[in-house]
Amino acid sequence: MPINRRQFTGTLLVAGLTPLVRLDAQGTATNRVDVAGPGSPLVMFSKHLAELAWGDLGAAVRQAGFDGVDLTVRPGGHVLPARVTEDLPRAVAAIRDAGSMVAMLTTGLTQPDDPAARATFEAARAVDVPRLKAGYYRYAFADARRELAEATTAFRALVRMAATAGVVLAYHNHSGDYVGAPVWDALRMIEGQPADATGLYFDVRHATVEGGLGGWRAAVQMAAPHLRMLAIKDFYWEKGTNGRWRVVDCPVGDGMVDWKAFGAELRTAKFSGPMSLHVEYDPGGRTPVEKTERMLEAAVRDRTRLVELLGGVAAGAREGAGR
Repeated sequence: MPINRRQFTGTLLVAGLTPLVRLDAQGTATNRVDVAGPGSPLVMFSKHLAELAWGDLGAAVRQAGFDGVDLTVRPGGHVLPARVTEDLPRAVAAIRDAGSMVAMLTTGLTQPDDPAARATFEAARAVDVPRLKAGYYRYAFADARRELAEATTAFRALVRMAATAGVVLAYHNHSGDYVGAPVWDALRMIEGQPADATGLYFDVRHATVEGGLGGWRAAVQMAAPHLRMLAIKDFYWEKGTNGRWRVVDCPVGDGMVDWKAFGAELRTAKFSGPMSLHVEYDPGGRTPVEKTERMLEAAVRDRTRLVELLGGVAAGAREGAGR
């Protein structure tokens, strides 16, 4: 059940977020990330605040110093796919009324025959949120060439639908057995497709998992013309008690991502799209209210550290930054 407003207000007071965020006279956070100019809004992935209702979600991320949210429109998300036509306008209005923007939507769309696909694209266009993340395709490793070809066919059919609706459907490079884990897979999927309808939702954490030394940097340079959104998170490798290595998620700056080098690549690419902060590690908390409180505290720490690591502070205009 969503946390009610009384619980939510208490959470913010206990967390003490207000003193951690500097706002200018217009109420905009002054510690904006300066990547390639003031046009890169820093938003929070709404998955991590799943207990909050739409308006409280918008208020929470604003008070935490973010420009807005990366809103989940998928099973179990803040907006359910079956109700996207009815609920997406209501969700976006509530978040905007709370002073935040909706910079992008995270969907689970993978197949053009999904009844929610066209409805989601049209609803996104209607509320002027034209950037969407697609769902995932996975390798069974029975025949990787065939599996990539099948994923490419399905994704490109969705891109054609997105183009008709006037929105952008980007693909996320997720490490592991996901198609797109090697960024070259994702580049092949978007090859020859209209640039105003597709591109990459680039994740430097996952790119570093797959190419820890130079591979991630080659990946971001090859992806540079196609960058539409960024996922922000960090990790390190750890050897478990069973002797096997595993990936451990951690706060921004505590892991293996080379943020300064990544920032330099983004400035060269003149990236100006939204950056979505993910808190994939467990910040603690026992009750829903405590979990939300700890999550917001962690998000503030990660946002502040990201600003330092990417190398700058910019005023930036909130209005229109996510268009």
